[in-house]
Amino acid sequence: MPAVRDLRVLLRLTDFRRLLTVRLLSQSADGVYQVALATHVVFSPEKQTSPAAIASAMAVLLLPYSFVGPFAGVLLDRWQRRQVFLYGNLLRALLAGCTALLILASVPDWLFYASALSVTAVNRFVLAGLSAALPRVVDADRLVMANSVSPTAGTLAATAGGGLAFLVRLAVADSDAVVVLVGAALYLSSALASLRMGRELLGPDPELVQPRLLTAIASTARGLLDGLRHLTQRPPAAHALAAMTLMRFCYGAFTVMVLMLCRYAWTDTDSDGLALLGLALAVSGAGFFAAAVLSPWAIGRLGRYGWMVGCAAAAAVLEPALGLPFAPGPILVAAFALGLVTQGAKIATDTVVQTATDDAFRGRIFALYDMLFNASFVGAAGIAALMLPPGGRSAPLIGLVAVIYAGVAVMLARWRRTGELV
Repeated sequence: MPAVRDLRVLLRLTDFRRLLTVRLLSQSADGVYQVALATHVVFSPEKQTSPAAIASAMAVLLLPYSFVGPFAGVLLDRWQRRQVFLYGNLLRALLAGCTALLILASVPDWLFYASALSVTAVNRFVLAGLSAALPRVVDADRLVMANSVSPTAGTLAATAGGGLAFLVRLAVADSDAVVVLVGAALYLSSALASLRMGRELLGPDPELVQPRLLTAIASTARGLLDGLRHLTQRPPAAHALAAMTLMRFCYGAFTVMVLMLCRYAWTDTDSDGLALLGLALAVSGAGFFAAAVLSPWAIGRLGRYGWMVGCAAAAAVLEPALGLPFAPGPILVAAFALGLVTQGAKIATDTVVQTATDDAFRGRIFALYDMLFNASFVGAAGIAALMLPPGGRSAPLIGLVAVIYAGVAVMLARWRRTGELV
């Protein structure tokens, strides 16, 4: 099969393998850390969680750093990306250790969130840098395959990290602090793995690097405007980002609903709810893996935008059909399907952005991409908070998500037909 042949070629590329290793370790640590936070905020026995509380937690953790994204991008276009991975992951290991201490000390919630916010802030730099660096380690002909393997493998690593966190929490130590320390160890491993790559390998080009931090910060506003202007001059990238943002919103709303169902509707104990949530995340991760396998073939036959249309249209049909019974079995199938279509659309979007934007602007564009991801997920949590009852069953929310998916499919098909997507 061509996809298998291309995958074998990719894995023979030493620099690609090393960058992939950094991603896998970093994102597995993200999965551990995020599950630790979720269990501490949502599944602690002393907490009575509501959709509004979940929305508030997501806003505190994600929304402020939606505004950091563009600043991260400007700096990524000036700092050596290898160094960002090294020092960023070292800093996250230290900050995660601080979070563990705060959990043990039972400090006020605002101090706990401040620590979590610090880890999330650094995460913006690392994730945007990983995507911006990818074209430096693979050739243009195999960029689609690289975008299937690398981000999807990272998502699977995050899912596996989440599974490890559940295992540690349920089987080894009933302590969120211990789980956070496992994440800190993985962040440290990612930092050490980045040392296997040369400092200048991942770009940006030396003449674009500004070693003085104050100089880079002073140019942030101008750089952000330049990045936005560059994006507006690339309609395919702008349209793909708009569609992906809406699909991310849908996935976020569905995720909050599943979390509430696991917490209150399907189980009688917190441990059972936590185990069921872990199963739902694992099934969704299997959907991500399926997207990595299918997307190169589908993009080859349908084109990038044709594949995005197919993903959105399939979600518009499957999400209400499987979600409206509000039963664990159909919902788990829906989790797989939405994982597949969301990740499949993301693979296509990543490739569009990478090929339609210049390398000098790519860090800024991917930081904006990351910002849109955060904002859409927080927006989804806010809408879910308004629409979900305490038990998590909401037919109107299911209907809203289906309508948005259908709207994305129609919008992309129209842009494609009128030649706005090429």
